[in-house]
Amino acid sequence: MRIWDLHCHLSGVAGLTPEERMGQLLGYADRVGIERLCVYMGLKWSQDPSPDDLVKQNDEVLRALAKYPDRTFGFVYLSAKHIQRSLEELERCVANGPMVGIKLWVAGRCDTPEIDPVIERAAELQAVIFQHTWFKTGGNYPGESTPDDIVALARRFPNVPIICGHTGGTWELGVRAIREHKNLYADLAGSDPTAGMTEMAVRELGVERVIYGSDAGGRSFASQLGKVHGAQISEADKQRIFCDNLRELMLPILKLKGIQA
Repeated sequence: MRIWDLHCHLSGVAGLTPEERMGQLLGYADRVGIERLCVYMGLKWSQDPSPDDLVKQNDEVLRALAKYPDRTFGFVYLSAKHIQRSLEELERCVANGPMVGIKLWVAGRCDTPEIDPVIERAAELQAVIFQHTWFKTGGNYPGESTPDDIVALARRFPNVPIICGHTGGTWELGVRAIREHKNLYADLAGSDPTAGMTEMAVRELGVERVIYGSDAGGRSFASQLGKVHGAQISEADKQRIFCDNLRELMLPILKLKGIQA
């Protein structure tokens, strides 16, 4: 099967430079048959990054992409707390650079309309939009979005595809939260490889809205691949989850940039 990994980071991997860490990730990916990696955020994260820190982390990802352009896709790291700098980074890294998507993490929740100019511009560029979400039983980080927050965003942009990162972590609740919003996609990455997760997502959302990701190096490729390989679904559905759904979302911007995939 073709496998594209939606959700990878340079953190949690051995190496002193972005290039070294990307090489390590690709070495592990080769062992388990992963063809391409989507990468975002740099070597060391802050839960409340400054505008300059966003630039620094994006620069580190750009270095990794330049070293391995045929195996990697980059998403620009943005923040709902720093809209002007985020818009500038979107132009630098996507409109005028090699990146093909945007990554929103914590610090500012996505239910706030302040993020709307970023979403609007990303949609104009046909960039893939990825928003981290979590339902934490002990309480979320300050500014950390839940699937309910991404539903609020999806209502404001009903025609824009948006990926719900981690399916909210507590995936039974996350799947139910996003179910009625056809422009929301479920990212399988990051939670434990519990039996039934992929099957529930396919049953409730439809296979075309489910996307494989690992959250490497925070999680192993093998444990996250197991969620799909071990699921009681057809081989055709597994192929859609492993590659085809993500590839279809990315094709418009890949064609614009002349990237073969």
